[in-house]
Amino acid sequence: MAVRQPVAEVHLVPPEVVAAVFHGVTLSDTMGILVLEQVAGVPRVQWSNGRAGTLLGYALEDLAGLPAAQLFPTLEGAQLKLLLRRERAVGMDLPVRCATGALVECTAMATPVPGGRRWTLRLASRANPTERALRATADAHERRFSTLTERSPVPTLLSEQGMRLAHVNDAFCALVGLQAEELLGTGWMGAVHPDDLDAVVELAAGVLGGDPDDGEGETQARLVRADGTERTTVLRFSHLFTPGVGAGFVGTIEDITDRLAFEARLAHQAAHDPLTGLPNRTLLAQHVAARFRPGGGRLACVFLDLDNFKVVNDSLGHAAGDQLLVELARRLEATVRPGDLVARFGGDEFVVVCEDLTEQGAVALAERIGAALRLPVTLGGVELRPAASVGVTVQTAEHTAAEELIRDCDIAMYQAKAAGKGRITVLDSEARAQAHDELRLVAELRDAIERREITCAYQPIFSTADGTAVAVESLARWAHPGRGAISPATFVPLAERSGLVSGLGLLVLDETCRQLAAWDQELGEAAPARANVNVSALQLDAELHGHVASALRRHGLQPCRLSIELTESALMKDPDAARQVLLDLRALGVQISIDDFGTGYSSLAYLRHLPVDCLKVDRSFVAEMADGHPEITEAVIALARSLGLCTVAEGVETLAQAEQLTGLGADFLQGFSLAVPLSGADATAWFAAQHAPEVRP
Repeated sequence: MAVRQPVAEVHLVPPEVVAAVFHGVTLSDTMGILVLEQVAGVPRVQWSNGRAGTLLGYALEDLAGLPAAQLFPTLEGAQLKLLLRRERAVGMDLPVRCATGALVECTAMATPVPGGRRWTLRLASRANPTERALRATADAHERRFSTLTERSPVPTLLSEQGMRLAHVNDAFCALVGLQAEELLGTGWMGAVHPDDLDAVVELAAGVLGGDPDDGEGETQARLVRADGTERTTVLRFSHLFTPGVGAGFVGTIEDITDRLAFEARLAHQAAHDPLTGLPNRTLLAQHVAARFRPGGGRLACVFLDLDNFKVVNDSLGHAAGDQLLVELARRLEATVRPGDLVARFGGDEFVVVCEDLTEQGAVALAERIGAALRLPVTLGGVELRPAASVGVTVQTAEHTAAEELIRDCDIAMYQAKAAGKGRITVLDSEARAQAHDELRLVAELRDAIERREITCAYQPIFSTADGTAVAVESLARWAHPGRGAISPATFVPLAERSGLVSGLGLLVLDETCRQLAAWDQELGEAAPARANVNVSALQLDAELHGHVASALRRHGLQPCRLSIELTESALMKDPDAARQVLLDLRALGVQISIDDFGTGYSSLAYLRHLPVDCLKVDRSFVAEMADGHPEITEAVIALARSLGLCTVAEGVETLAQAEQLTGLGADFLQGFSLAVPLSGADATAWFAAQHAPEVRP
C-alpha cells in the first residue's frame, strides 16, 4: 500500500513548482515527474513526485537538489542542453541512473516553463508495457501537433505566457526570413515595423486581458524581413490560458501584401486611362468634387479637343493616333503647374484642373498648353503640328455643383471649335445661359418623346397629271406647354446632337403609320395613297429596315404606303453603306426619295447606282424661278426623267410656279399655295371634302 505524504508536506510545495507541473504535464500515478531548475548554471531537481522516487529508487528528499547530469550519465553538457531547451519541448529515449547505479531505459520529455529557469521532466520506463503505450500515445499527439504547426502554410505564433513566444512554425520563419531561435521569447517583436509595434502590443494586451472564451482580435501591421523588405499582414490573436502559468495567445498571420498590391492595381486601372496613364473621367470627377466649394473657391478648368484628329487616324492608322495621344499627354503634364490635374476625358479630349487660378491665369495656361501642343511631332514619317480647340472656365458663384464646372468648360470648348478651331474660348454668362437653356430643352424634348407629345402634321402632295392630292408628307410638330410651338428647325438638330433622333424618328414613323391606318378606316378610297416620312442620317443603319417593317406590320399597312425621305447629304456620308440600307428597304417594298436634291455635293455616278424612286426639287431652286432662273429646276427634272425617277417640287408658293413646274415636267407639287400642313383630324376632313362629289345647283 502506498504511504500518503502528510498534508503539511503538500502545503510546503512552492507555488512556482505547482505552476511548472501543471504547465508541462497532466498528473499521473504511472509517470515520474521532475521539476528541474537552473541554479548557478547547473540544472538541478527542485521537486519530484512519488512515482519518480519509486522509478529511480530515491527518497524524495534525496532527489531534491540532485544535478540533472547525474541522472543522465550518457548526456554530456552540450547534449544535456539539447534535452533542456528553452525554445520548445524535447523528447528523448535514454538510460536514467537509479540510486543503485543501475541504468533504466526511459523515455524523457522535457518541457520548458515560461521564465527560462525551469523545465518539467516526465519520465516513463520503457520496460513497462503500460508506460510504453502511454508514451506512444503522447508521442503520437506530439507528432500531430508538430505536423499541424510546423508544416502548416499559415504562419503561427504560440505565446504560453504574456508576450513571450514559446513556439513559431516554419511558415512564420519563412515569412520574416529568420530562424525560430531568433524569434522565440520576445525576439519576434523585432520583426514588427516600429510604426506598427504599438498596435500589435495593444492587440496582444487586449487579448491577454480578455475573456478566455471570446478574447480575440486582429490588426493590420507590417513585418520587416531580415533582408529589409516589408510585408503587410493581418495578425489575429486568440486568448490561450495555461493552468498554473497564466494567459497567453495563439496568433495566426495572413500576408496580404500581394492582395493589396493587386487591389491597388485594379483601383489604378479603374481610375486611369490605359493608353496615356492619365486619370480618367471617373477620377477627374472625384478630384473636382473633393475641391469644389459652392459659392467660392478658385477652381479653373481647361478643356481641350484635338483638331482634325480623325484625319490622323484615317490617314496614318490608329496606332499613330495612339502614339500622338501619348505624346500630347506627356506634353500636357510637362506644361501644367505642380499639383494641377491632367485627365483624359475620352477620345481626343483632355481636361486640366487647377486650384487658385484666376481667369487671366487660366487663359495664360491655356496659351502655354496650345504652344506646347503645336510643337512638331513625326508620325509614320510625316511631321505634324497638332492643334486643339480650348475652352476655359473659372468657378463662379453661379456654379452650384462640381459637375457644372466641367460641363461649362466642355461648352466653351465646343464654342471654340465652332468659331474655327485652334482657338481659346472663355465661357461668358450669356453663352452659359444659352447652353443651360439648351440642356433644359433637351430634357424637355426627351420627356415629350417619351410621353408622345410630339405630333405630326400632314402636307398634301398633288399630282400634276390631274391636280388631285395623292400623298402627304409627315412633318414633326412640338407644341411646348411653356414655350409654345417650337420649330422643327430647332428641335430636330437638337435631337441629333443629344442622341434623341432615333426615338424621335421612330415616334414619327409609328404615328404616321397609325394615321394612315385610321384614314383607311374613316375615308376608304379618299385616304391618301402614301405618306412620306423623313429619316435622319443618324437613323440610316442596318436597324432601319426592321423598324420600318415593324411599324407597317403593327398597323396592318402594305409597304407601298410609305416613302422614306433622306437628304442628299445623309446619303453621301457613306454611299456604300447607304446603298445597302436602301436596297433592304426597297426589298421590303417601300419607296425611296432624295430630299433637298442639288443642295449637296453628291456624285451623279452614285445617284445612278442608288435604289431611288423619286427626287425632290429643293424649295430654294423653285423660289429662283420667280426671279427668272428656272435652269437648275429644269435640270433636276430632266435628270430625274433620264434616270426613270419621278420628281416632287416643294415650296410651291404661287399658282404661277405650279403652272411653270407642270410645264417643265414635274410629276408632283407640294407647297403652301396648294395646301398647308394639317393636323390628323383636319387632314381627315380635308381629304373627305376633296373626294366629295361636286354638288350642282
